[in-house]
Amino acid sequence: MKQNTIWATLAAGALAMTGCSSVKTDVDKGPIHARTFSFPQPRPAPPSASFEPNRFGYLHTMVQDAITQNLAARGITKVPAGGGDVTVAYLLIVGNNAATASLDDYFGYGPDGSKLQEKVHAAQATGKNREYFEQGTIFIDFVDPRESKLVKRASVQRPVLRNVTPEVRSERIREAVDEALRDVRIQP
Repeated sequence: MKQNTIWATLAAGALAMTGCSSVKTDVDKGPIHARTFSFPQPRPAPPSASFEPNRFGYLHTMVQDAITQNLAARGITKVPAGGGDVTVAYLLIVGNNAATASLDDYFGYGPDGSKLQEKVHAAQATGKNREYFEQGTIFIDFVDPRESKLVKRASVQRPVLRNVTPEVRSERIREAVDEALRDVRIQP
């Protein structure tokens, strides 16, 4: 797997984002009861000499801004990590016909991230599409922080666009987040 190529695609493309199939991709335990939310503490940087700190920080900023705007429009306010009525975690996955990579800094711990990446890869790389493609997927989880239980998982998948302006990239991410969260029911 060409990890550097895939990460370059993630960095260069406008995040474009469907859900996939062992780990649950469709979790809905009713409406989300919350007035506040927070993102989880980010994962610490891996101990690697070649790792560039905050290399994809701009993507996190764009995704978090889009989620924050969407939830604010529904009456849910962002608070510092660990302080919300609900924790909103997200996983970014990008792939093509041969390789898939994920950006899981704000997804939390546990096996779900790698299992979701495997499912996306299996669905994309083993599909009937023989043409070259690049797809981006975002999974957005709502977690009850008191019980550490997943109450809702939303996702969307879209083609990745290359060589776009930061404004276009930001707009595409906002559109993808809005689409993923469209059917999320929220009750204060």
